[in-house]
Amino acid sequence: MRSPASGPQSVDRALEILDAVADAPGPLGAKALARRLGCSLSTVYHLLGPLTARGHLVRTGDGYAPGPRVAVLHRSFQRHLGLGPHLAELLPRLRRATGAEAYVTAYRDGRIVMLDSTVPVTDSEHPFVPGPETRAHATAHGKVLLAALPRAARRRYLAEYGMARFTDRTITGAERFEAEVERVRGRGYAVSVGEADPAYTCLAAALPEQGADGVVHALSLSLPTADFRRRHGELRAALVRTARHLPPAG
Repeated sequence: MRSPASGPQSVDRALEILDAVADAPGPLGAKALARRLGCSLSTVYHLLGPLTARGHLVRTGDGYAPGPRVAVLHRSFQRHLGLGPHLAELLPRLRRATGAEAYVTAYRDGRIVMLDSTVPVTDSEHPFVPGPETRAHATAHGKVLLAALPRAARRRYLAEYGMARFTDRTITGAERFEAEVERVRGRGYAVSVGEADPAYTCLAAALPEQGADGVVHALSLSLPTADFRRRHGELRAALVRTARHLPPAG
């Protein structure tokens, strides 16, 4: 697995605070942050000051929560990875047409990240949400993105992030995964039936080349596996048709 790079201690501590607040289900107080980071309360307050002043955090009556600057950074991140209006507007249309949640995911420079989805932000239990994707070998969007890479780059990715077993269906062997990649290339789409989450199936297709900076995109759908077994032909056709006719970003 990729481990975070270390830097000046104050920078690392500030980033740890941001990560802790982002991962928490609600606001965190300074004392709770000090306990999580294993440092003094004075150190936490020293770092909370500039983080709050710059808008990365806000102080509420219950503690510290993500601030408005986070939304700006998120939009900038999406833009740099090619999430233009042509993709962002496509997701709700695909959701309405299929009744399944829709996603767009990107690969660049050895990382896979889900850029956007139709999953409500209040649904904290859904297994597929925007953010870094470390289960690429077990998800349909991860499979199509890895299938677009040369074998050496794919092997490097899998060696770095690992092939953890999430369910009894998860592919955890490199050679078996290469066989799956060949099936994905032959079909033009990928399917993950309960490989990342036992209750969900996802389907994905790679999108046309979106730019010259090495970014590859995938469009995907997810739904409960019971629904997929009943509607797989219809969903697969809608996904592949949409992905193949999506014009490259201009």
